[in-house]
Amino acid sequence: MTTTTASRVSFSSLTPNNIGTVRKLNSVLFPIKYTEKFYEGIINPQVEDFCKLVYYNDVPVGTICCRIESKDGEDNLYLMTMGVLAPYRTRGLGSQTLQQILTAASSHTTPAIKKIYLHVQISNGAAKRFYEKHGFKEVGIHKDYYKKIMPHHAWILEKTIEHS
Repeated sequence: MTTTTASRVSFSSLTPNNIGTVRKLNSVLFPIKYTEKFYEGIINPQVEDFCKLVYYNDVPVGTICCRIESKDGEDNLYLMTMGVLAPYRTRGLGSQTLQQILTAASSHTTPAIKKIYLHVQISNGAAKRFYEKHGFKEVGIHKDYYKKIMPHHAWILEKTIEHS
């Protein structure tokens, strides 16, 4: 384990040795099958601070995976996936995991990250409320974002990163 934020919760960087655990968690957490390119991208050293396995009492129970995107001379963080297994969802793990990434983003200097954004399926009001509780704002709806799951539309939520 690389970083501990609470007595029972810890975070580990993704490596070829634990990517199988991420695959297994993703298959349970998300209705989408992720590509090999996705898994290759999340073990890239450039995103080590933004892609983590979440442990509770040394048991892997969640993941968060982000990528850095450069557009119009601005570097942003795209939160691709974040999930915690259902039995562990009322323990503040999602909040601690998101805070871990926001803290990493605010201290990241090369590149300096301006904002973090994500998509939430429009049927997932609980996820939208979770992110809004953490300072994210709805900035639009992406029509037909999801190709293989219903409903197809997604809210776009974003938050400006305050640099330390």
